[in-house]
Amino acid sequence: MAKEGEGGVKGIKDYGTVSDRQLRRALNKWELLFLSLGGVIGSGWLFGSLYTAAYAGGAGVLSWIVAGILIIFIGLAYAEIGAAIPKSGGIVRYPHYTHGGVTGYIVTWTYFLSAASVPAIEATAAITYLSALVPALAYPDGVLTPLGIISAYILLVLFFLLQYAGVNWTGKVTHFVGWWKLIIPSLTVVILLAFYFHPSNFTLGGGFFPAASMNASGLSGFGPVLFAIPTTGVIFSYLGFRQAVEYGGEGKNPQKDIPFAVLGSLLIGIALYTLLQVAYTGGIDWSNIVYNGKPVVPGNWTALQYSNSSVTGVPLTSGPFYEIFKSAPIVGAILSLFAVWSIILLIDAVISPSGTGWIYTGTAGRTIYGFASNGYLPGLFLKVGKTKVPVFSLIAATIIAAIFMLPFPSWESLVGFISSATVFTYVMGGIGLETLRKTAPDLKRKFVVPGAKIIAPIATAAAGLIVYWSSYETLFYLVVAIFIGLPIFFGYYATRLGMPKLYSYILGVIDIAVVLASSFMYYFAAYNISAKAFTNNLTAFAIYILIILALIIFNVTMLWNFTSADVKKEIKSSLWLLALIFAIFILSYFGSLGPDTIIAFPYDVIIAAVIFLIFHYAAVKSGFRTDAIEEIIEQTKEP
Repeated sequence: MAKEGEGGVKGIKDYGTVSDRQLRRALNKWELLFLSLGGVIGSGWLFGSLYTAAYAGGAGVLSWIVAGILIIFIGLAYAEIGAAIPKSGGIVRYPHYTHGGVTGYIVTWTYFLSAASVPAIEATAAITYLSALVPALAYPDGVLTPLGIISAYILLVLFFLLQYAGVNWTGKVTHFVGWWKLIIPSLTVVILLAFYFHPSNFTLGGGFFPAASMNASGLSGFGPVLFAIPTTGVIFSYLGFRQAVEYGGEGKNPQKDIPFAVLGSLLIGIALYTLLQVAYTGGIDWSNIVYNGKPVVPGNWTALQYSNSSVTGVPLTSGPFYEIFKSAPIVGAILSLFAVWSIILLIDAVISPSGTGWIYTGTAGRTIYGFASNGYLPGLFLKVGKTKVPVFSLIAATIIAAIFMLPFPSWESLVGFISSATVFTYVMGGIGLETLRKTAPDLKRKFVVPGAKIIAPIATAAAGLIVYWSSYETLFYLVVAIFIGLPIFFGYYATRLGMPKLYSYILGVIDIAVVLASSFMYYFAAYNISAKAFTNNLTAFAIYILIILALIIFNVTMLWNFTSADVKKEIKSSLWLLALIFAIFILSYFGSLGPDTIIAFPYDVIIAAVIFLIFHYAAVKSGFRTDAIEEIIEQTKEP
């Protein structure tokens, strides 16, 4: 164990070391690949193409390509870290290893919000698609009815039961279903390109880059392409690559298999989703689309979100690809093919999201497991059951997913926030890669990313830009969600760091009261409900920022005064992250997607990239060699 003078910091431990050994190492490289691929190919392929077309028109194809390139850099970073430190729930454990408990907690809490809600998204997606057959399951705007929510809850229970059966069962079922999930969308592309493709669609609405008045982003030029990435399900679809990392502690040979699974799933996903966008955009028949009983003007991409099929009368959002096959004016043998394929799509509408749903139920459970491994939650959530899975963590994940279903009962309303929350935590991928190269050069690495000093900052900037493009409104919700986690920090973990319980509990109560009160006051002062957007109210914004900033300074000061020199190093190592949250939130207010656009596109994007690069190097500099890393290195040494 490292002593203070040798760089180790007392107290930053991995509480999951014992329970890690109880997990069953049963997943081979193909099962890890299909876990990641199953996370990539889910509800995104059923809905993402429609919403991306609505926001970017024919240029939506570029959204998938650009996002794919950006996410590859992030995937490379996690491929090296995951192979070097294969831990179940790994993505939330790595920041704890590199920067200590304060940074680790913020990242873990944010990641937890996203992971715990994805099963709800996938259950919602399956029921929404089925509403094309059973309209009583969803309202015309895609929001689930009470019957739809109950049906989604039944799916959540089934997801839990499969996970509880054990990782061996989960891996084999996911591998089998993964082939179905890969083949069906691939054949959908082939059929549409061969028999029902309208190339002219790509230049409707004012050209390949549609006019601002003809797309849902309200932007022109290349702007809609970027705005669609975090908003319409593009980046949400790619985020599934993380599954191999999250299940890494249960792999047979994770050092070799995790990079194979992470990078393989991303390359397949990029190719498939790009072709699906091409097929969907070219498959739209504008003559079959009506809004309020009137034909939609060809090229009015915005209308896709609100229109119905004139043939079936069903909202396009209920089943985008299904409606194309069901409404196409095809005759003869091709008509029979389209009819059969529409039925297959309805079957897949349950299988694809459900496959992703049960994978993410396990991911959410392992995220809570990682939460407890870092010491942020009680040891109860480290308990491994008879089937060798973290049983209480799985139960908690299922309950939380059910709660998320209530305020966000539609697919589109969830993906923007969840994508941003997840990608925000991925900022730690590039930072973790370069930090571990600096603080743990003796860590065994079976997979080494070439040119890490270039790849790492690009990965950080890529994740940051995707978050920035998610819009000011989404960032506001994300900032509120991050700071709502403070009461849990002070209610449990801060006491482990040495803060007296009474002061810790009082501070937690103050935090939740101030965060909620100030956020609601700002929201009601600046949000225009009829326009569904924040208005330019600089005074309210400035007051809100100053209140939250003062709260954070007060929190850090209190924690600093009551803790040891070891913990002070953790606190100093987290200051860059707190500063980054404020910096990017303020830039978003004045950027091209904010309520007071002073810095126009693309200059705001350039500034955002520079900000993330500056904080990347600040974060790497603040990283240190923790006791947890010392323990991991000791465990991997040859006897």
